[in-house]
Amino acid sequence: MSAAPEPTASLDIALAHAARLLDTNPSMAATQAEEILHAVPGHPTAQLLLGAARNAGGDAIAALDILEPLASAQPGSARTQLELGLALGRAGRSEEALVALRRAVAIKPDLPTAWLALGDQLIAAGDLDGSEAAYSQHLRYASRDPDLLKAGMALADNRIPEAEALLRAHLRRMPNDVAALRMLAELGARLERFGDAEQLLARCLELAPSFHAARQHYAMVLHRANKPARALAEVERLLAIAPDNPGYRNLKAVVLCRIGDYAPAIDIYADLLQRHPRQTRIWLSYGHALKTAGRQQDAIAAYRRCIALEPAFGEAWWSLANLKTVRFDGDDVATMQRQLTQSDLSAEHRLHLEFALGKALEDAEAYEASFGHYARGNAVRNAQLGYSAEATSAKVRHIRSLYTRKFFEDRKDSGDDARDPIFIVGLPRSGSTLLEQILSSHSQVEATAELPEVTSISRELRGRALRARAGRDAEGPGPYHDVLATLDAGELRAFGQRYLERTRIQRRTDAPLFIDKMPNNFMHVGLIHLMLPNAKIIDARRHPLACCFSNFKQHFARGQSFSYSLDDIGHFYRDYVALMAHFDDVLPGRVHRVIYERMVEDTDAEVRRLLDYCGLPFEAQCLRFFENERPVRTASSEQVRRPIFREGLDQWRHYEPWLEPLKAALGPVLDTYPEPPGAS
Repeated sequence: MSAAPEPTASLDIALAHAARLLDTNPSMAATQAEEILHAVPGHPTAQLLLGAARNAGGDAIAALDILEPLASAQPGSARTQLELGLALGRAGRSEEALVALRRAVAIKPDLPTAWLALGDQLIAAGDLDGSEAAYSQHLRYASRDPDLLKAGMALADNRIPEAEALLRAHLRRMPNDVAALRMLAELGARLERFGDAEQLLARCLELAPSFHAARQHYAMVLHRANKPARALAEVERLLAIAPDNPGYRNLKAVVLCRIGDYAPAIDIYADLLQRHPRQTRIWLSYGHALKTAGRQQDAIAAYRRCIALEPAFGEAWWSLANLKTVRFDGDDVATMQRQLTQSDLSAEHRLHLEFALGKALEDAEAYEASFGHYARGNAVRNAQLGYSAEATSAKVRHIRSLYTRKFFEDRKDSGDDARDPIFIVGLPRSGSTLLEQILSSHSQVEATAELPEVTSISRELRGRALRARAGRDAEGPGPYHDVLATLDAGELRAFGQRYLERTRIQRRTDAPLFIDKMPNNFMHVGLIHLMLPNAKIIDARRHPLACCFSNFKQHFARGQSFSYSLDDIGHFYRDYVALMAHFDDVLPGRVHRVIYERMVEDTDAEVRRLLDYCGLPFEAQCLRFFENERPVRTASSEQVRRPIFREGLDQWRHYEPWLEPLKAALGPVLDTYPEPPGAS
């Protein structure tokens, strides 16, 4: 052991030596720091080094004994807040860790290790969006290469074209720079160019297999690109190195929920919450998984726990409302109203609270006040999205002009012959989950989920179009449909086979048929028919005012950008009716339509028609669909666990005084329902 340094210039040398030892030998760094403190009691830098050394050595409690009083004494030290945040996280005090790390980046925004630690803590807390933003800031400040620094700043500021140009130029000079590869992958993922992001991250990990942050990002990209099996494989590699890492475990639970494997996901969430009981986002995810698995009371308890920890957490309030069976009491309403008075309430919390209050007041039959809250929640969300009704109408016109009878006759022998899938399409809130529940009660049919594979294929085709049209009209009304029209029979068959292969992970039984209930796939009927000509397609349709207003009342977790304005919803419904009428004309009998009101009025007859279309013998259990205990992920999860009831048919009438914009947008579709305008 070296002699204690004198409090002179040699002190700086001793401190620098201790700092160098931190990464390679934390024990020796701690010893050096203790010697300094023996000579200079209370020296703040030496205290910080001792706390950091104990932290790096795995003794978070001993680190906190030093760092907590030090942080109180020096609240403006970013590095002290960083080390405090790291120690709090390791000690399981996650909320306090987030506070400390946010304070660190607020004090010193260009501290890359603090952003990285914040990203890790956020992903452990279940905040994937927040973690990506923090990782983006880490990339912004981590590099001292001037070009990468500029690219990171552009990426963090969402100046995407500038960031891409800088990164591609840098990689031409240094093609194996793993930091640049990961940054370009981050850019690709942000633009939903998942194929590009996947390739870049694979190359990054080929060059640097121990780059764990890149592997975690790779797993997230694979998950979002609808490749859950590969995402799980990457998460398992991370867990093999750090089995207790809460971020890795949370990501595994997220992917398991995507493939419908809820039991192990619920176990992971329960264990995480036992270790980190104040993580509101994990409580929320836990509630979602419990709800989908049919454990409604446990889900309610999880959502309530989330609210107890954070009363302004709007999504937890909306999740309770979205069960459709929970009734809020006066205290609940008063609590939500108080949260809305907060001037610093985030837009996300505000819009969820507005939707939840809309539902609470609807149940209390205070319809005018209820509509006001629904309208305000929709206005907040609509302002975030920038949806264009005219762009949708242009796309529908393009599809109708492209897909003619001759178009399909020329391709009549295309696609894979499998008859496994049953696609249920239409608008959300049209009864599609009810049809799924009825069909999945049959012994030969398995329910899966709202599968994203058709969307993934359409996105890939659109990517081809954009690359082919670079510098020209790449953003026309239907680039993917134009590419689809160029595919030969073999390519179409390959897409059908890919669909079957990619969805196999969702299947749990040996039933010969399975359901893909993704309502918005009505836009992809042409693709579905060409790649899987023997698959069944069912169009779920509901009265336009009932369906459209039900969408207006619903805040969706993702997608459905059309649903946050009465005018937009009305135009979208018109486009949907026009497109489905077109497919009825060019592919007669291909799509089976179920009118929701007819299903309610004569369930037996409509179920028999439905089964006959699917080539299935009648089974009485299909009429007792509410006894089916399968997981249900949609907003109708609790409603379809009860018998059909008439009361829901006319609920929109309570709001009729405020629905004139919707009626005007619907136009003739409203007058001719259930037939399309102009039908004979």
